[in-house]
Amino acid sequence: MSDHIVRLAVLLSAVSPLPAFAQTQPAISIDTLKAVTQTLSSDAFEGRAPTTPAEAKTVAYIIERMKAAGLKPGNNGAWTQDVPMVEITAENVQPLTFTGGKTPVALDYRKDMVIATYRVTPKIAVRDSDVVFVGYGITAPEKGWDDYAGIDVKGKTVVMLVNDPDWQTMTRDGPFEGRAMTWYGRWPYKYENAAKHGAAAAIIVHDTEPAAYPWAVVQSSWTGAQYELDAADGHSGAAQGIGWIQLPAARALFASAGKDFAALSAAAKVRGFKAVPLGVKASFGFDNTIRKQASKNVIGVLPGKTAPNETVLYSAHWDHLGRCDAVDGDDICNGALDNASGVAGLIALAEANAKAGPARRSIAFLAVTAEESGLLGSEYYARHPIFPLRSTVGGVNMDGLNIIGPARDFVITGAGKSELEDMVKPFVAAEGRVITAEPNPERGGYFRSDHFSFAKLGVPMLDGGSGEDLVTGGKAAGKAATEDYIAHRYHKPQDEYDPKWDWTGAVQDLTIYYDLGRSLADGTAWPNWYTTSEFRRIRDADRAKN
Repeated sequence: MSDHIVRLAVLLSAVSPLPAFAQTQPAISIDTLKAVTQTLSSDAFEGRAPTTPAEAKTVAYIIERMKAAGLKPGNNGAWTQDVPMVEITAENVQPLTFTGGKTPVALDYRKDMVIATYRVTPKIAVRDSDVVFVGYGITAPEKGWDDYAGIDVKGKTVVMLVNDPDWQTMTRDGPFEGRAMTWYGRWPYKYENAAKHGAAAAIIVHDTEPAAYPWAVVQSSWTGAQYELDAADGHSGAAQGIGWIQLPAARALFASAGKDFAALSAAAKVRGFKAVPLGVKASFGFDNTIRKQASKNVIGVLPGKTAPNETVLYSAHWDHLGRCDAVDGDDICNGALDNASGVAGLIALAEANAKAGPARRSIAFLAVTAEESGLLGSEYYARHPIFPLRSTVGGVNMDGLNIIGPARDFVITGAGKSELEDMVKPFVAAEGRVITAEPNPERGGYFRSDHFSFAKLGVPMLDGGSGEDLVTGGKAAGKAATEDYIAHRYHKPQDEYDPKWDWTGAVQDLTIYYDLGRSLADGTAWPNWYTTSEFRRIRDADRAKN
């Protein structure tokens, strides 16, 4: 789920000259950015949910724009790659109840909790499952941390906290990188780890600050049709139920169990924490409507002149949430910023590269499906690449362009991982800007968009954009703009196109993406991960096959 946060981008009134090779680059078209974003986020596209009638319209429009930009079909003469999907829609959802405590606790669907499943089965029913608090739900041997040590949770319901144990540390110091969220803090990891330990259900306590989004985002993202890649075993190894409960509901649950939620939450932050059985039993159930259908990734390519088998990649996800919880009668989550704007950037970069002519290497432009469902389209492509990953040089992922005005800085998501960070520095400096640290590393942005699917299999992809230090208003204004978007538009019907948006910052960021990608495509460099990165070993092994 994109769960992705808007990036703030900028245009300075005076910029340094670009490197010599970039001074003749074609201009990034603001008209393209406006037209593509406005079209894809219009009500006619119904929020671009995968495997709905709106998908066919979305895919056709992206192909039309790629053709007009001058690209060739990227999948052996075809414009699309089928992504086998299963759509599961929970219906007749019963309350999540906890019995055996001082007083029974019943949580209502949407209001107090959301519940879903990855299992492809028509009915889920869990009855009288023992409940265990497993802290942050982390098993990290390399850190000497195991929240499941000494406890058997097979068939039980585990309740856990969101983010990492040291998320309140304001620096990057700590066993889990302090304020920066690690992969262990993300909900997909927590659900996967619970399933590995045999849990019947895995429930995360929602808390807005460490989750990085309000409960309304959970409501819109976790209700209605849910998607997963199709699998021969129907995901039978997954927990029967995965979901979230509101913070007040968690406090009521722990109080009923005679436990101090605040005290146990504090204890869970300390290495050596032992899971705590709550002495209550959980029950829930729901029916599933199941539909299997291939969704589509869209891919165009500008073939290389002398090294066409080596590929530089640009990516952006085309999907959004489709029909969602209505606000003031509007039930279409249009996804204008997230991520019609990113697709617009993809098309604008395709136009610029096509106008510049073929580079030494091929340049591919990939619009992926089902990012909002857990990076599924990019995960499928990475597992079944059209262009082999061992010959994919690297690239740039785009998930939300800047539409609010100039800033002075450029932020690299998850900085400290790959050599692309060094390669982008001169292009940032050429615009008179500086690279600064992520203002909100606790949001775990590095694990929330499609570049992560490639990273897990060894391919470095830059994910970066302008930060919060606005030319007008400084950091305070930038932070306020980010928080306003998260609170009022992110994953809501209000994420709509606004003709008053200022695209000059997006153009400047896209110029950096163009310069970086073109330098890779015209050069011979093979950017790698830093030796300290968890992805270095994978890249080295894959490149050794060449």
